[in-house]
Amino acid sequence: MSIAQDLATPDDVIFPKGDLYSDEPPLETDLHRLQMTLLIQCLELLWRNRNDFYASGNITIYYSPRQRKSEDFRGPDFFVVLGTERKPRKSWVLWEEDGKYPNVIIELLSDSTALTDKGLKKQIYQDTFRTPEYFWFDPQNLEFAGFVLVGGKYQAIAANPQGWLWSQQLELYLGIEQEKLRFFTAEGQLVVTPQELAEQEEQRAEQEKQRAEQEKQKSDRLAAKLRELGIDPDTIA
Repeated sequence: MSIAQDLATPDDVIFPKGDLYSDEPPLETDLHRLQMTLLIQCLELLWRNRNDFYASGNITIYYSPRQRKSEDFRGPDFFVVLGTERKPRKSWVLWEEDGKYPNVIIELLSDSTALTDKGLKKQIYQDTFRTPEYFWFDPQNLEFAGFVLVGGKYQAIAANPQGWLWSQQLELYLGIEQEKLRFFTAEGQLVVTPQELAEQEEQRAEQEKQRAEQEKQKSDRLAAKLRELGIDPDTIA
């Protein structure tokens, strides 16, 4: 059965149970797995005070009651749905989610998937999902491109001077930093991972400790000098 045939859903179709497990194969390499995890962790940390989005990756998007019979499509490597409840899911089942498709999709290219990601999947995301923004990134050769839906067709997103691509949906840039695809704020700040945030906080704590030690040493030297002059520093207000 073709994708086109799968997409037609008669009014009298009885939808299957919505609590469906994902049916995705493992990501091909550690690079792909780590890249997907990085994107999810960064966005969830940045939006930790929000409850109106769902970010995930490599899980099945069930958009047709016949989807499970088709081998032509598998779930995106990373996607974000806006305006939905932030909660864990086994998969994304469209008829259980108010018919919401992803707002942003990122596919991680590999030798075996690049043609599908650039061809069939791009067509599905454009014509069926009508996902506003679609990006792809190859963790091995660093190929990176992005598209925005304009008049029903994907148009390439122009890069800024840093080579980053703007996502209007996320209100963030996507760009390559140290051979990884990363998010950047509109002001150009790198969106950190939980580990990077912990390291930054540890650095700040160490700097505060050093400043406090320097202030103590300065105070001790001043007190010693006062005592040399016969002045008790404890009597000075």
